[in-house]
Amino acid sequence: MGTHRRPRQRAKGGGRARTAATITLAGAATATGLGGTTVHAAPQPTAAQVRAKVDKLYQEAEVATEKYNGAKEKADAAEQRLEELRDEAARKEDRLNSAREALGSVAAAQYRSGGLDPALQLALSSDPDRYLDGAAFAERAGSRQQAEVGRVRKELRGIEQLRGAARIEVTSLKSRRAELKRHRETVTGKLAEARRLLSRLTAEERAGVGDRASRSARGREGLSVSTQAPNSRAAAAVAYAYQKLGSPYVWGATGPNAFDCSGLTQAAYRAAGVSLPRTTYAQIDAGRRVSRSELLPGDLVFFYSGISHVGIYVGNGQMIHAPNPSAPVRVAPVDEMPFAGATRVV
Repeated sequence: MGTHRRPRQRAKGGGRARTAATITLAGAATATGLGGTTVHAAPQPTAAQVRAKVDKLYQEAEVATEKYNGAKEKADAAEQRLEELRDEAARKEDRLNSAREALGSVAAAQYRSGGLDPALQLALSSDPDRYLDGAAFAERAGSRQQAEVGRVRKELRGIEQLRGAARIEVTSLKSRRAELKRHRETVTGKLAEARRLLSRLTAEERAGVGDRASRSARGREGLSVSTQAPNSRAAAAVAYAYQKLGSPYVWGATGPNAFDCSGLTQAAYRAAGVSLPRTTYAQIDAGRRVSRSELLPGDLVFFYSGISHVGIYVGNGQMIHAPNPSAPVRVAPVDEMPFAGATRVV
């Protein structure tokens, strides 16, 4: 028989040693690149880069805010129309019930007076004149019955039409509410990301966010410019805007204590007795377009290619606007953002 060799005993702890070596080698591999080059973690963004990113997020949030405002305006209108349709349907239901009651009265009267042939009733009547009067009444009652039937049919058709219109409005309202939810989530998501980025900065570093050149133009020195406005309503709008300096920016707000950009301009002209649409892209068409060289106090000035921001011009190259959540309502140079156009409301 051949000799059987006993298997060699593993060195005690040898498996653990090899495992440790493997882990060490793996760690070394992850720390080096091709050719032995050390791979470093991506550098942290500078304060200036963070501020630029936050400003971009604020602008994107403002675009979504204006879309939210437009969707809310349409949702509110759809809700109002639905309420009016329901009120009209209720009134028609009341008229239908009245018509049915009248028709029931006519039918009951005919049933009570019916039974004998008219010629026989005339022959047997002890008072032919009275009978003939009754026959004439029955004929009129027949005409009245036809009229009441027609009225019932008309009210039924009207109610069905209203119900159809209401179904359309309900569908529209559901769609608008879903759109509102999408825009709200976009806005809140971008603002939350901006807050997260800002939390990495010191108070001193955060001071420049959303500020740009406006830090040098926060005062109320321009209160007298309202006298340069083309008319009293424009002057009143400018005066209102000055009164709101320092008010916080809150997306979707239209005052009186907080505003988004189009909410401020809408509120300023509301105070002057002028109704403006809710959104920037509707406000730019709410008056006569004017060039930048023609600007007068009270004109609305718009920014960015998507017309996503608006302020109210106050003269001397300055405007009052609600910038973003990091900055309150303030005076700022018109040239601090990409100019898109201007409108003279009144």
